[in-house]
Amino acid sequence: MTVIDAARQLGAVVQTDERYIEYVKAKNANDNDKELQELIGEFNLIRQNLAMENDKAPDETDSEKVKELSVKMQSAYEKIMANENMAIFTVAKQGMDKLMSEINTILTYSVEGIDPATCPSEPPSAECTGSCSTCGGCG
Repeated sequence: MTVIDAARQLGAVVQTDERYIEYVKAKNANDNDKELQELIGEFNLIRQNLAMENDKAPDETDSEKVKELSVKMQSAYEKIMANENMAIFTVAKQGMDKLMSEINTILTYSVEGIDPATCPSEPPSAECTGSCSTCGGCG
């Protein structure tokens, strides 16, 4: 078996994981929620208008318009995040992100020569570089 074959096999196993299944279900619910999609469209339009205003030369930028657009964008964001489907999706995405982080951590440690069967699945802490060659020891 090649590394690519093993990666494909891992991908297939990931697709059977409950976190993946919940993520896809939540993503589909978001995609099919017309109200949510309209809110996201509104948010993106406001964000684009704000970016265009901020990209103007400093003497051409309308600070009141920037303030107004910022308030509108925050309000639109809050409406999106208050949507039940988005709340479910956010939790499901966090679970999927954690799974992918654990997989990436194991692969990273493995590439550094650490036994994949015993290496940690949690990413190193902020003060850890992830490289054992520069480390004075864990814990």
